[in-house]
Amino acid sequence: MRLITDRLRDLEAIARRLEPSEAERAPLIQAVLNYTNEFLNSIDTRLTYIETADKGSGIYDSPIGDTPVGIDELLTMVATHVDRPGINCASGGHLGYIPGGGIFPSALGDYLADVTNRYAGVFFANPGAVRMEHMLTRWMASIVGFPDTAAGNLTSGGSIANLVGIVTARDAREITSREIPRSVIYLTAHAHHSVDKAIRIAGLRECVTRHVPMDAGHRMDASALERLVTADIAAGLRPFLVVASAGTTDVGAVDPMSAIGDISERHGLWMHVDGAYGAFFALCDEGRKVLGGMDRADSIVMDPHKGLFLPYGSGAVLVKDTRAMQHAHFYVANYMQDTAGSRDEVSPADISPELTKPFRGMRLWLPLKLLGVAPFRAALEEKMWLARYFRERLLEIPGFEVGPMPDLSVVTFRYLPSRGDVTEFNQRLVQAIHADGRVFLSSSVIDDQFIIRLAVLAFRTHRQTIDLTLDILKEKIASLT
Repeated sequence: MRLITDRLRDLEAIARRLEPSEAERAPLIQAVLNYTNEFLNSIDTRLTYIETADKGSGIYDSPIGDTPVGIDELLTMVATHVDRPGINCASGGHLGYIPGGGIFPSALGDYLADVTNRYAGVFFANPGAVRMEHMLTRWMASIVGFPDTAAGNLTSGGSIANLVGIVTARDAREITSREIPRSVIYLTAHAHHSVDKAIRIAGLRECVTRHVPMDAGHRMDASALERLVTADIAAGLRPFLVVASAGTTDVGAVDPMSAIGDISERHGLWMHVDGAYGAFFALCDEGRKVLGGMDRADSIVMDPHKGLFLPYGSGAVLVKDTRAMQHAHFYVANYMQDTAGSRDEVSPADISPELTKPFRGMRLWLPLKLLGVAPFRAALEEKMWLARYFRERLLEIPGFEVGPMPDLSVVTFRYLPSRGDVTEFNQRLVQAIHADGRVFLSSSVIDDQFIIRLAVLAFRTHRQTIDLTLDILKEKIASLT
């Protein structure tokens, strides 16, 4: 026994290093606070994109081991190898892909959630945390017109949210392995690739997949959808799922959801809406004009790390029929029998693939309560108007070919040089913008044409950012021609 107690004493002395005292915590907190304050105070002068020679590989020079490293040295590593190379996603100049957020109060929410380490997966473990997350998903449900009885889950992002929605649709429509080869899924070629991935992960790879034609604005053609569904039924197939987009990534297009809802209701399709990028625009008047019909969906995805400007890792899925969501994801293990008597609210673990999950609700609840909804609503409408402003200003510059008026906040364009290959020129233009680094734009291929995209959704993007982007475009075109 003495051998055991001596060994326990020695191990405890080392293990207790995991619990720093208040005096030991203070310099750590201060060092991190100083670093983040300097980062935020200089955010307007930091480049949005930097390509370094080593691309952050210097982080490998300090491998994980038993020897402790001081906080100042570690923060220097972070500054040099993590926060410098690549896209500065906290910058208002991040105008590529669909920008994420990173509002400061969310960091405080994460700090509270991580220090207290509340478990939000099961109601029994922390009823208050679960109620907070349900309050947030019910608020989201009210934004899109879902009833109070809808179920919702906070996820890591749109990919997992789409997976949850599609698995729920599969089970709600009883698509068993025998039914898969004759079951039909409808979506457009501009549906997000996470939808295709979710279909594969859900075991639906062998379903018949129809890519519905789009109109000139790259929105799903509802008449074409009706014709496809009718023809498939006549052919003895089983249409069961249609995926509509409330803001595509490529062009920000919003599919005609009311018309798709009518078709879905008529033919018994599960209507899933991927609103990861666009659904939160329904908070503002301009957004609601575009997003009508989301309430017709059976399930919908919306990402707070996009439309509510939260840090990455903040997604959500809503399902109108709570029972369908539970049917697809509920499971009880023997070791969790103690939780069975405490089910005043649905546990998040019962309506998603996750059992262990972080307390994501605090990072959204705290900023909404601290700031109120008004600044979020104003920022979303501002982004829509900034996209329109950019497009109108771009039309004033000779040589630019501009895509359709944006439904939300994505503008597509390309420059038509007086001589030379159009694609090659625009590729060089994008490369020149990246090398400059003051703003970041991304590119895509639409209708077999290389195009440049401006996506306005960073909360730090304001009119001066758009004016700077226009100046950079003119400057780079002058240097390339």
